[in-house]
Amino acid sequence: MTEMAQVNIMNVVVKDNPCLFKHPFQFEITFECSEDLAEDLEWKIIYVGSAESEEYDQTLDTVVVGPLIAGRHMFVFEAAPPDPQKIPREDVIGVTVVLLTCSYRRQEFIRVGYYVNNEYADQELKENPPPDPDFDKLQRNILATCPRVTRFKIDWGDSDVCTFKCNNGFESSNKPGIFEGVWPEEEKRKQQEEEKKRRRETEASNDSVQMMVE
Repeated sequence: MTEMAQVNIMNVVVKDNPCLFKHPFQFEITFECSEDLAEDLEWKIIYVGSAESEEYDQTLDTVVVGPLIAGRHMFVFEAAPPDPQKIPREDVIGVTVVLLTCSYRRQEFIRVGYYVNNEYADQELKENPPPDPDFDKLQRNILATCPRVTRFKIDWGDSDVCTFKCNNGFESSNKPGIFEGVWPEEEKRKQQEEEKKRRRETEASNDSVQMMVE
């Protein structure tokens, strides 16, 4: 017989969104503990630099929260933007993913993924992007209304195995929201690969039209 997890994520608000690429990430997180926790929670923000390999993933920050007593808690998790030099040039513009994870006793029990769209706000730059990305003019937009949650069974120490329960529904990016759905790791990579394929097809089509004109 399994028991409820001792930690339930209630709300996450994505703050300062959309914003410039170089602005920090900010998540206002509300969670509830069903009882006092013997150890701290470890939270991470991870930026997925490329769908091709996890070697381009960047852990933007890690924070330890505790000690925690039973009840509701809230904090703002802020992390610096990713290092542009560690992102493949072809993956800078377009859709990627940012992950918010939480672990207890080095066991990850929740992973919340958001699509992130990086593009120029200026229409001229959209139509004629520079060969080298101009990060000072690049805008980041987190699709905060469409989070995907991966849940893991872990050993909380007081029982054999516990499960993480997630509530249903989600509101807009500037209001408290509650998670829905499950987003497996393979789906995250698949969605990114589809976006890259679409971009390559668009570029190939544009090249073909240019050749016909010449």
